[in-house]
Amino acid sequence: MSSIGIEEQPPTALLVGASRGLGLAMAAEFVSRGWHVVGTVRGTAARTPLHELADRADGKVTVEHLDINEPAHLPPLRERLARRRFDVLFVNAGTANDEHTPAGSVSTADFVDVMVTNALGPLRVIEALEDLVSPAGLIGAMSSGQGSITNNTTGGREVYRASKAALNMFLRSFAARQGGTGRAVVLMAPGWIRTALGGPDAPFTIEETVPPVVDVLLSRLGTPGLAYLDRFGRTVPW
Repeated sequence: MSSIGIEEQPPTALLVGASRGLGLAMAAEFVSRGWHVVGTVRGTAARTPLHELADRADGKVTVEHLDINEPAHLPPLRERLARRRFDVLFVNAGTANDEHTPAGSVSTADFVDVMVTNALGPLRVIEALEDLVSPAGLIGAMSSGQGSITNNTTGGREVYRASKAALNMFLRSFAARQGGTGRAVVLMAPGWIRTALGGPDAPFTIEETVPPVVDVLLSRLGTPGLAYLDRFGRTVPW
């Protein structure tokens, strides 16, 4: 890929929310496949496992700083990355509240925090950075099977579910506005994973989850339009 003012570079992924957990593992997986990665972390002071990966990656990993709940962080990041082009932009950042609290009992502050972090924040990131993505690239976000309205037969984790359903709707609208482009848009439902967010009782490890997640993302390159998929490439019902 080349253009006036744009640097030549190998295949590159921009991963938002890559300091630990699934985002960190995705960064390592892309690097293992010969990609370069720009990964974001929330803070500006403390070192993270992503910094450690960058130390080992022979120049293939760059660490940037972004709090997706702070819109003012986006223009400076956009400016710092202006001379780069990305084959993949994927937003992994997310949070949850107490899963046992029914929606009607959740405090307004907790509701706003989950909704902004899981739905509005990712959309803001995508809207701000999507022009850095190749015309034939991929834009995606980490959703959840719990964002499926059809599959919600048990309740529980109600605000988290609602935030992921909202994210799904936002990306569906974004994809509709992308009509006529060659970009893929992917909402990924990776399954219940043993991470800080998923907890110790989750049945699947990061190590067994991330390679198929990356497989699915790469398989969608060159396939325009929106898909809501699990880590095996199966369509998740809305």
